[in-house]
Amino acid sequence: MTACQSAAQKVLQGKGLQGMKSYMQKQPAPQSSQCRETQPCNSNSAEEEGGERVVSEEEMEAAALTWSKGLNTCPPATKKQHPILPQEGKRNVLVTSALPYVNNVPHLGNIIGCVLSADVFSRYGHLRGWNMLFVCGTDEYGTATENKAREEGLTPQQICDKYHAVHSSIYKWFQIDFDYFGRTTTEKQTEIAQDIFWRLHERGFLIEDTVEQLRCENCQRFLADRFVEGICPHCSYPEARGDQCDKCGRLINAVDLREPQCKVCRQTPVIRSSKHLFLDLPKLESQLEQWLEKSTSTGDWTANAKQITRSWLRDGLKPRCITRDLQWGTPVPHADFKEKVFYVWFDAPIGYLSITANYTSKWEKWWKNPHQVELYNFMAKDNVPFHSVVFPCSLLGAQDNYTLVNHLIATEYLNYEDTKFSKSRGVGVFGDMAKDTGIPSDVWRFYLLYVRPEGQDSAFSWADMALKNNSELLNNLGNFINRAGMFVTKFFEGCVPVMELQEEDKKLLALVSWELQQYIQLMDKIKIRDALKHILNISRHGNQYIQVNEPWKKIKGGDSERQRAGTVTGVSVNIACLLSVMLSPYMPAVSQTIRDQLNAPPSCINTMLEDNGTFVCSLSAGHRIGAVSPLFQKLEADQIETLKKKFGGQQPEDEPPKKKTTVRNAASAQSAAVPAPAVAVEVGTVNQVDPEKAKQLTQAVAEQGEKVRALKAQKAEKAVITAEVTKLLDLKKQLALAEGKNPEPAPQKGKKK
Repeated sequence: MTACQSAAQKVLQGKGLQGMKSYMQKQPAPQSSQCRETQPCNSNSAEEEGGERVVSEEEMEAAALTWSKGLNTCPPATKKQHPILPQEGKRNVLVTSALPYVNNVPHLGNIIGCVLSADVFSRYGHLRGWNMLFVCGTDEYGTATENKAREEGLTPQQICDKYHAVHSSIYKWFQIDFDYFGRTTTEKQTEIAQDIFWRLHERGFLIEDTVEQLRCENCQRFLADRFVEGICPHCSYPEARGDQCDKCGRLINAVDLREPQCKVCRQTPVIRSSKHLFLDLPKLESQLEQWLEKSTSTGDWTANAKQITRSWLRDGLKPRCITRDLQWGTPVPHADFKEKVFYVWFDAPIGYLSITANYTSKWEKWWKNPHQVELYNFMAKDNVPFHSVVFPCSLLGAQDNYTLVNHLIATEYLNYEDTKFSKSRGVGVFGDMAKDTGIPSDVWRFYLLYVRPEGQDSAFSWADMALKNNSELLNNLGNFINRAGMFVTKFFEGCVPVMELQEEDKKLLALVSWELQQYIQLMDKIKIRDALKHILNISRHGNQYIQVNEPWKKIKGGDSERQRAGTVTGVSVNIACLLSVMLSPYMPAVSQTIRDQLNAPPSCINTMLEDNGTFVCSLSAGHRIGAVSPLFQKLEADQIETLKKKFGGQQPEDEPPKKKTTVRNAASAQSAAVPAPAVAVEVGTVNQVDPEKAKQLTQAVAEQGEKVRALKAQKAEKAVITAEVTKLLDLKKQLALAEGKNPEPAPQKGKKK
């Protein structure tokens, strides 16, 4: 008998677990991932009485029997051995996160929508014993990179190198555990993209067409929409852009502008015809529909992913241009198109393949192995069509046994407080700012996952973040785990006491086991936010259990009361160990800290999460724990208020608010010949130039314009396009103010139409 066991024995004179019935609920064998049921879990269907789930005697005895089996003898999950390759007889899961555009510093919405959600699922799969590979990287080609390079006086490659490092640093701080984080400006990208191109060409899935474009002879290049402006053909607004008019909001073609100008050199461009290549989506439509029917019925596709994909197919697919008249991109290898590059939405998804190829020369074992590999794509909803229609069509047409997506997980949007994130306006927290708040990355992870926009848009709120930190982390989760550990240290000399289960304990084991099973069902279905709630439910059960049993009082009583204090303490500290395992995908640093404090055996991880969830006694009587300390700190009201002001784009306190004059209604009643602004204008700001803000807004306008163009190209619903155009117009008005201009000039004189 160890010294620790002896100490526990002296304290309790306990007899261990007795009187167990040989009953255990039969658990269904785990199903193949390719044919799992797609029905939601039954987490809300259990009978409840007085707000608490009713637990049957059979459930209690089954939970107690499982608990008594202790940790299994299987070796714990091993550290990753690179390169990770598919293995025979294992569940091989390939996880991708949408490639972030290189010159955009990601904000919290970008982080939760893509990389953080994918990271949580990847970590979870590894704990479950699946063979996981998680890849991502920066998307580096396209017009926006050329524009950013021009702004900063760097080459496109220098811009990519600079911002790739920024992204890598941000994700490292957020503990995103990529197996490989690459980039698209590589030789492998050129090699693989050009191979897919030739295979499509040889099989007749590419068609040529002539497009009229504006060309600046002075700059010697065709002008992208964002590089040209002129007079609107509809309302005569003199600063209309090449994609739509700021004033009337009408969508326009750049060649229809009157008196167009190149925004770079201010010379007048000319109309030239340019030959382009299109992916013949109509020719691939039947193949796509057959594949989609199978993938969406057997895999886990979010509802919005299915809906967006259906909207593309509803009116029939149209040919989609895959080439651009740019210099910065993957070159088109065809002799007739040698001065063109691939359009980013043809090229960028191929980055998943090339990034994997830069990770391992055996990349085809992942990407040309659909019968052995499951592919999970994580993204925000605006990226869905390119992953569910365009990219699959490219791979189907290439006819090279490519692995296509099995599970497409798209989030809705995360807003900031009651508005949108905006780097240019200083609104919202961006990835490079989070670490400067002094709030640990695990707390950021927790809150973003707590408000993850799974079924509808959600919002980041400083007040709510403080509330969730102080109530859920500090007072609920942290309080329970700390109390359980402190009782062991204070009352039992740091050793887990002997436990003799009574009916109340078995009921708690059954409740905890049920929460664990719900957690696993939800995580298997990538319901990450909902699964987190079951972790917090377990600690609530634990806190209530401690409060009712009052071990700090019973330890001072007679033998039976001291025994009861030991059982409650032992059960509680084992629940804390389970919580450390369940928290691991969400809060990896906190999870490790808990296991270190409890001196938990490594095998607790794979035991707890095997099959449908197995809550066993992992810290048996006599186990010595380590030093226990608090896990979380309170977020104070003044601290939160300071941060809210800092990231709210608000004016300094010593600067009085500027008056606003709103004259929209008055203007509508006047003659068109009378100049009248039609927006809320900040008095005294029209002529104040803010070069830095203008620079940031120029980028924001470019990004939103790209989004509008993408929606137009995909024939999105009119209401969706209109909403995004409205956002673009608002950004352009802000840009005009920052450039010292009136956001809208006086209407042109003439008869009102």
